[in-house]
Amino acid sequence: MKPRDIALAVAVAAVWGVNFVVIDIGLGHFPPLLFSALRFLLAAFPAVLIAGRPPARWRWVIAVALALGVVKFSLLFAGMAAGMPAGLSSLVLQSQAVFTTLFAVLLLGERPGRRRIAGLAVAVLGIGVVASRVGADGLPAGAFGLVLGAAVAWGVSNVATRRAAPTDTLRFMIWVSAVATLPLAALSLLVEGPATDLAALRAIDLPAIGALLYVALISTLAGFGAWGALIRRYGASAVASFSMLVPVFGIASAALLLGEAVHATDIAGGVLVAGGVLAGVLGGARPVDTARPVDTPAPAGRALDRVEA
Repeated sequence: MKPRDIALAVAVAAVWGVNFVVIDIGLGHFPPLLFSALRFLLAAFPAVLIAGRPPARWRWVIAVALALGVVKFSLLFAGMAAGMPAGLSSLVLQSQAVFTTLFAVLLLGERPGRRRIAGLAVAVLGIGVVASRVGADGLPAGAFGLVLGAAVAWGVSNVATRRAAPTDTLRFMIWVSAVATLPLAALSLLVEGPATDLAALRAIDLPAIGALLYVALISTLAGFGAWGALIRRYGASAVASFSMLVPVFGIASAALLLGEAVHATDIAGGVLVAGGVLAGVLGGARPVDTARPVDTPAPAGRALDRVEA
């Protein structure tokens, strides 16, 4: 990968790492589903009114909206609200790199090289070291399972984004956010109830507004816009490895801003994660062939079309 693209991927990882602290703050003001619905509402409007038509087929806009907007963030927010700390949530969620690589191999025909596989294995080992604390110190297994489910959904959305090959990833994320807003709002009304939602909206203050603006504009639009551009250029399995850096930033920011304890296993795991990512991507990912639109089925990608049927 080019140095500037590596720097961009690391910057996105930093934004998403700090995002877990911001989510923790936001969940102190909003119930999980309402918080997620408001996030995508702000990301979509009023930008969608001037964004023009989606830069990809509607089926991919809907697929990413459901996998990323509805499933991933609903599970993540619910898991954090159920007791998963911000730092550990940032760590567990990055198991999505494993699911992304698996789905990319099975559905897109991508073939990651030995260096990338070895680097991913080292990074996964680092995640395992840090995640060894899950189940101890009162960390709930159910909340862990919700965040792990969010990681699976993120893997699905990464592969769907790769197949969508949007010509403008920022505009793509605007439309994804718009499509995700209505089902999230409906789920919030059904699960959390109108009374709970109204009470949260009436109590809104500056920290709540700041949390919404960060997760909507910086994390969602800017973050996923850049992420989608990198996936289009280098492929899903290559870019997914950079997400392993998110827990490094997440654990550090949670310790600094929320006072969460940092254990020796967190430090050791973070070193393994960072080392695995660097070993797997430095010189190991080349731009993919964009001459043929990725959304056009090719022999290696026909498995995904069978899944859609």
